[in-house]
Amino acid sequence: MLVQTVVSAASLVVEIVAGRMLAPYVGMSLYTWTAVIAVVLAGFSAGHWWGGLLASKPQAQALRQTGWVLLGAALTTALAVSVLHGIAGPLLAAVAHPLWAIVALCTGAFFLPSLFAGVPAPVLAQIGAQTSVQSGRALGALFAAGALGAILGTLLAGFVFISYLGSTLTLALVAAVYVAMAVLCFSLAGRLPRTALAASLLSLVLAGYALAAPSPCDRESDHFCIRTIVLSDDPEAPVHMMVLDHLVHGTSARASPLLMFTDHAAMLDSLARLRAPRPDFSSFFIGGGSYSLPRAMATRGTGPITVAEIDPAVTELAVQRFWFDPTSATVLHEDARSALARRAARYDMIIGDAFADIAVPQHLITQEFFQLVRSRLTPQGSFLMNVIDHEDRLQTLGAVLRTLATVFEELEVWTEARQPDAGARMVFVIAAGQSRTRSDSFTTGTPDPTRFAALSDRMVAQIMRADSLILTDDFAPIDRLMGLRAQ
Repeated sequence: MLVQTVVSAASLVVEIVAGRMLAPYVGMSLYTWTAVIAVVLAGFSAGHWWGGLLASKPQAQALRQTGWVLLGAALTTALAVSVLHGIAGPLLAAVAHPLWAIVALCTGAFFLPSLFAGVPAPVLAQIGAQTSVQSGRALGALFAAGALGAILGTLLAGFVFISYLGSTLTLALVAAVYVAMAVLCFSLAGRLPRTALAASLLSLVLAGYALAAPSPCDRESDHFCIRTIVLSDDPEAPVHMMVLDHLVHGTSARASPLLMFTDHAAMLDSLARLRAPRPDFSSFFIGGGSYSLPRAMATRGTGPITVAEIDPAVTELAVQRFWFDPTSATVLHEDARSALARRAARYDMIIGDAFADIAVPQHLITQEFFQLVRSRLTPQGSFLMNVIDHEDRLQTLGAVLRTLATVFEELEVWTEARQPDAGARMVFVIAAGQSRTRSDSFTTGTPDPTRFAALSDRMVAQIMRADSLILTDDFAPIDRLMGLRAQ
C-alpha cells in the first residue's frame, strides 16, 4: 500500500504541475486544464493496461519489471522540463490551431510520465490479492490507498510544492520519489541490479540538470509565471513590459507615467477621463497588472483609486520594476468580484481588463457580475471593459454587449478608427452607463498618435442581433467563443 499511495500522490503532483508549466506557453484556461486532465488520464489508462500484463507474471518478476517502469517514470519526469522547453517553440509554430497546440504540447511533455505512473496499480493489486486471505479487503484497501495518495498529491502540489518550491524543483522531487519506489520494488523482488542503480543516478542527474536550466519565469507565484522584459535599458528613461504566463499585461516608462503603450490602455485611460462626472473621480480597477493605468491616474491627481489584484507578487513587481507607488491607491489582494461584493463602496469609474487571448475569467463577464458592477457605481458612473475579437466573427463582442444591455441603459463600442484587415484580431473597449461619452472620437499617443472612435449605434445593434446568447454564471462559454480559431 505504501508504494501505491506514494506513486498515486506523485502522479497527481505531476498533473497539477503540468498545468502551471504549460501556462508560460499557452496560458491558463479551460482548454489548458482540459488537455492536461485528458492527457494524464490517457497515460494512466495505457499504463493500467500495461500493468495488467505485468501482473500476470510471477510476483518477483512483476516487481522487478515494475521497478524498471518506475525508473522510466523518474526519467521522463526529470526530462519533462527540458522536453517542454525544447518542443514548445517548434510545435506552437507548426500547429496553427490553439486548441490542438495545447493538446500536442501537453502530450509531448507529460504523457510518458503518466503512462509509467499508471503501471504499478494492477501489479500491486494482484500481489495484494494473492498474498491476503481476504482478497476483496486487500483490493479495497489498495484502491483506498491510491485515492488517498491522489488527494494528498493534489493538496501538496496546489498548496505547498508549487508555492514554496516552484514547478521545476517539484518535478525533481517527484523524480526522486519515483527512484525511491523503484528501489523498494527491486528490494522486494530480491535484488537491485547495477543497471537499475545507474538508471536511478541518471534520473537524479537529469532532474538536477533541469533545475540548472533557465526558467521561463523571473518569478513563479501562486497564480502566474511572471516576467519583466526590458524594452529600453536607458538609465534615464527605462521602459519595462510585464508578462504574466504568456500574455503581456502592461508596459510602463519611468519618465512618462501618462504614456499608454497599448490601444486598450489608451482607450480606457481616455474614456475614463471623458466620461468622469468630475475631475477627481473615484475609480476601481479589476486587475492591476503593471499598474500603468492606476499610476497614470494617480499622477493626474484623480480621486480615490482602488485596485483588486489577486496576486500579491504582481503588485510587488509593479512597485519594484514598474514605478508604481503603493501609497497612491488602495490595493486589495483578492478576486475583483469578491472585492466588489464584500464592500458597499461606490465608484465613479469601474475599469475591467479581463480579456486576454483565450484565457478569460468567466465570472467577470456574466450578467450577475455586471449587475454587481452597476450596484457599485455612482449615479453618473461608468463601467469600462476591453474585449478582444476577430473582425469576421464578433461573436464574443456580441455576447458581451447583449449581456451588458440587460443591465445598462447606454452602451458604446470603441476601437481604432481605421478599416481593419480581413479576419484581423481587434481590440475594443465597451463603455456602459446611463449617459453617452461627450465625444465620438479622440486621439492619443500610444506611443504614436492614434485616433479612436465609437462604432455607430446601427453597427452595434447589428452585432448584437447576430445571436441571442446571454452570458450568465450558469452558462458563459467564453472559451468556446474565443478559442475555436487558428491564430
